[in-house]
Amino acid sequence: MREDIIEKRKEKIDILSQANMNPYPEKTQRGYALDFIHNSFDALMEKDEEFFLVGRIRSMRVMGKIAFCHIQDQNEKIQIFLNKKELGEVFDLFVKTVDLGDIVEISGKAFLTKKDERTILVSTWKMLSKSLRPIPSEHFGIKDTEELLRKRYLDMMIYKETRDIFVKKNIFWQTIRTFLVERGFLEVQTPVLESVPGGADAEPFITHHNAMSRDFYMRISLELALKRLLVGGYEKVFEIGRVFRNEGISREHLQEFDHMEFYWAYADLEKGMLFAEELFRKIAHNVLGGYQHSFEGEIIDWKKPFPRIDYFEAFKAEIGIDLSGDVSEKELKDRADELGIAYEKSYGKGRMIDTLYKKTVRRKLIQPCFLIGHPLEVSPLAKTDPENPKKVLRMQIVAGRSELCNAFSELNDPLEQRRRFEEQMKLRELGDKEAQMIDEDFLEALEYGMPPAFGFGMSERVFAFLMNRSIRETVPFPLVREQ
Repeated sequence: MREDIIEKRKEKIDILSQANMNPYPEKTQRGYALDFIHNSFDALMEKDEEFFLVGRIRSMRVMGKIAFCHIQDQNEKIQIFLNKKELGEVFDLFVKTVDLGDIVEISGKAFLTKKDERTILVSTWKMLSKSLRPIPSEHFGIKDTEELLRKRYLDMMIYKETRDIFVKKNIFWQTIRTFLVERGFLEVQTPVLESVPGGADAEPFITHHNAMSRDFYMRISLELALKRLLVGGYEKVFEIGRVFRNEGISREHLQEFDHMEFYWAYADLEKGMLFAEELFRKIAHNVLGGYQHSFEGEIIDWKKPFPRIDYFEAFKAEIGIDLSGDVSEKELKDRADELGIAYEKSYGKGRMIDTLYKKTVRRKLIQPCFLIGHPLEVSPLAKTDPENPKKVLRMQIVAGRSELCNAFSELNDPLEQRRRFEEQMKLRELGDKEAQMIDEDFLEALEYGMPPAFGFGMSERVFAFLMNRSIRETVPFPLVREQ
């Protein structure tokens, strides 16, 4: 049936060509966008002047010698009215050749129908792009979520709500960029291909460089390159860039996503936390137009000061294990078994602590808060807390049971950093593919001296959280499984 429709529409291309109308012309005389028409409608009626509009045909009703249609551009829809008495033979051409989905240019004047609907009385029209395939109706749409994501252009075409998501996403990233630039941060770009991936616990993608005849890793983080810039003398740097992690698909995880990290020399954790709270509040206000939004049935409030949750205290309260004591890997696994929490046999102490935390403590953190005082075992790049060597100077903003950023006082002791990398490599040898590798070049850079610094990272997961959607719904063209 669809092939029959395509053939019939191809025949309409021939009819247009025979009438000397190019179905795919290069130029248009578009004068106004449709949102301008709506905002200036009364003034345009008073002027009684003709103007040019463009848009996609979204509805069409032909009743003898008249026709009503709705055309749509990026932001708005408007009704147009065609009359054979006014248009003559080109009215017949319109009726014979125009279908839902076609993109047209029209000229005309603004007027109100008897039902006071804003309408354009068409005096000329031409085809801008003849649609060969029928588009789904706005009412019935596409019901299968995977199909919507696979053909996202149809989702955008049909639903203004979907198009609005990416307008808001632009506001999200521009808010972050402006916030940092106004406070003296320098935006930089660092390599996507790395000899050694680092800066996060994640399995990397591998790609081959033909000219160099060797494999490289797609970066999993921006961290180690940006820290090298601190060694080089910059004091405030940030990057917004794509990172790649070869991990599972979930509501919160993508294999490629946009990420932002900034590094601030001579700033400590306390100063960084105040800065981060101000940044999150600014993002929420600009994206949402306020400070509250819904997330999975909860009302999240970004206006209130963020309370501080101590990792060790919360872990002890939920799990019953005091991390300040001598805790073994076996003890953690036994407790996980008792709670029915799944884990991999290759998990070491740090991974077990993190797994238990995520399955218990994190699930109770709904309103925005600072999680502070993480265990050393789960933070290989953070400074040790001078008041407790089992903790690091690290924080995460958590809300809606989700970690929305990661930040810490950066470890700048090259000897301690090497020791921690070596511990991570032992975990890799035991089968932990997400444990970090030793980056000798980064260690050499640290040996030249990196200033004390506060480092911060967040991804587009934050935007998905604000929109109360899965992260796949907030990227234009996510990867989906083949049909």
